[in-house]
Amino acid sequence: MTEFRNESPYPMVSIEEAQRCINALCAPLGVEKIASLYAAGRVLGESVSASEDVPDSPRSAMDGYAVRADDGVAERRVQGAITAGGDAAIVVTPGTAVRIMTGAPVPPGADAVIIVEQTEERDGVLRVHQSPWSGDNIHVVGQDIARGAEALAAGTVLGAPEIGLLATLGQTQARVYRRPRVAVLATGDEVVEPDAPHASGEVRDSNRYALLAAVREAGCDPISLGIVRDDVSLQRAAVLRGLAEADVLLTSGGVSMGSHDLIKPILAELGDVHFGRVAFKPGKPTTFATVNGKLVFGLPGYPVSSLVSFEVFVRPALRRLQGDTTPERPRVRVVLEEMIRPSRDRPEYQRVIVYWCEGWLVARSTGAQGSSRLLSLRGANGLLIAPPSEQPYPKGAELEAMLTGMIKPC
Repeated sequence: MTEFRNESPYPMVSIEEAQRCINALCAPLGVEKIASLYAAGRVLGESVSASEDVPDSPRSAMDGYAVRADDGVAERRVQGAITAGGDAAIVVTPGTAVRIMTGAPVPPGADAVIIVEQTEERDGVLRVHQSPWSGDNIHVVGQDIARGAEALAAGTVLGAPEIGLLATLGQTQARVYRRPRVAVLATGDEVVEPDAPHASGEVRDSNRYALLAAVREAGCDPISLGIVRDDVSLQRAAVLRGLAEADVLLTSGGVSMGSHDLIKPILAELGDVHFGRVAFKPGKPTTFATVNGKLVFGLPGYPVSSLVSFEVFVRPALRRLQGDTTPERPRVRVVLEEMIRPSRDRPEYQRVIVYWCEGWLVARSTGAQGSSRLLSLRGANGLLIAPPSEQPYPKGAELEAMLTGMIKPC
């Protein structure tokens, strides 16, 4: 006989309380050294300073002629040419010039470069159309990076420019925070593999697939633990296996109030449950625990609740574990394209499309907001944060939204 508990043993906490609790237990994992070529998306574990000036000698910023500015517009005799990587052995004396390419070292005696478009050369004689200023078109020593200057701070997320900067400094190895290993476990007698035959009442395991993709997108290494039936010994064994293999464990389902909801009692037995209910929608039964110092998130079984809870609570924690100093998604003020109905008793994260329109950020609902309707997340690039209210929010009202993707055009 199925039995239901009338009251949860876990007090309801606010979103802010839950986030503070998680943050207090999130510290970056250890630092490892990897090849800079493969460091895109990783978080730098230590600051990087320049061991030399860049450039290390004056260089031409343009194709043209290296000259003495004091010669003004007088004709000059061209003594030769210097290419990038060449030797600046030719000395520029009064009345002379040297043909020079972009990036080539500026020869001794020259203090300006006249761009080729402002000159005319015939029979080795250079005529200039405009008198140069000293320093024109010359990159001075240390102009890009001065010796000893910090080029990249610890906590920097490495992208293409940062990796190029490491190469500029001769850094072919980067010390970065380790990626968290994150295990994902689906629970429930009714849950089956997506490609398996299923009977009426059974559901395909979309949550594990979606969460594994979300874990990978957050920069972590995902581990699939498969599906476990509603059996205490089986689920306990799966939880322990996940904790042995990973830094973080995510479970899907089994955290509500039914007799087959076993995850919370198992986590309470193995470690500490820090909260078991959150005053937000969708995802009230979201659970957070630690077992032997490792983080465990018990996420709801409804697909939308699972992914929204991941965005609000899990993703920032995963980013913190890998050293990200700005782990939160950006938040913006948006104007409602249409009236929306909020929850009466809890803040609700509604799925929306945020786009620019005539200088305003506008939020368009993705339709019905049911917790089981994954279509409400398709194409969404934001979560509209609707405070609880007895009244609808009208078209044109301004609310806050958390951006989960790129802002779209009108």
